Amino acid sequence: MSVNKVILVGNVGKDPEIKYFDNDNAKANFPLATSERGYTAANGTQVPERTEWHNIVCWRGLAQIVEKFVRKGSQLYIEGKIRTRSYDDQNGIKRYITEIFADNIELLNRKSAENAGVGGANPVVEKPESPDATFSSNENSGVDDLPF
Repeated sequence: MSVNKVILVGNVGKDPEIKYFDNDNAKANFPLATSERGYTAANGTQVPERTEWHNIVCWRGLAQIVEKFVRKGSQLYIEGKIRTRSYDDQNGIKRYITEIFADNIELLNRKSAENAGVGGANPVVEKPESPDATFSSNENSGVDDLPF
């Protein structure tokens, strides 16, 4: 089974929804918008801006960080895995949902990053000296397989 890793940079579409379960595990869900700029081709054809929406899911300590620091409009850098699931709706029609399970999140807003210096105990702050703050899921503390 191959794992589909993705890197996204975009803006949060609405405040995250946070759920806590009986075992005190947290889960955060929020939409992230990524955009491709519009342009004019050499022949004069106008290509409009294109916005894509992604469903982001965070668990445990990363979800708690999201709860504290991520709001509608926050600009984020996200590394994660693509997961697709299906269910049957009320009419018996099979529906599919594609989600990004976040492993790492970097807050790109200066205001959020300043607040992020007060981070919690569960996440790993990878660049505390930077004006940006990076948080990692505790699940994947191994070596990253990205070539850069």
